[in-house]
Amino acid sequence: MVNAQRFPFIEGRDAFGDIDAVPQLPLILAYRNSTVEVTGLLDTGASVNVLPYSLGIQLGAVWEELSTSVQLAGNLAPVEARGLVLSAQISTFVPVRLVFAWSLTDSVPLLLGRMNFFLEFDVCFYRSQMAFELRPKS
Repeated sequence: MVNAQRFPFIEGRDAFGDIDAVPQLPLILAYRNSTVEVTGLLDTGASVNVLPYSLGIQLGAVWEELSTSVQLAGNLAPVEARGLVLSAQISTFVPVRLVFAWSLTDSVPLLLGRMNFFLEFDVCFYRSQMAFELRPKS
């Protein structure tokens, strides 16, 4: 991909204790005057971006001030979530606005899903090479 940056898959243990490698992306999230450095799991199966509760608190978000309810699906279906718009800085790319379902739990990783991460970036996975490439949408 032209103008893309390459990132490695990160090895770790899955929920069953087996070693696995996953596409985790380092990024800086910003809300109002706060920033936090995090890693997000690129998840093509996730319909939305999901933010753990404690990260929203670290960024200064106030649960009671957000009124847009977001319905999560799958394992997260019973978890309450609210819409939160953040700025994301990824590597040297221009910052983008990402919409998150801010969940009322910390039992979920930061997920980067189809709405709207994969609308803002083109991604190419090279699983056999343990890497992925990312570039802003054209």
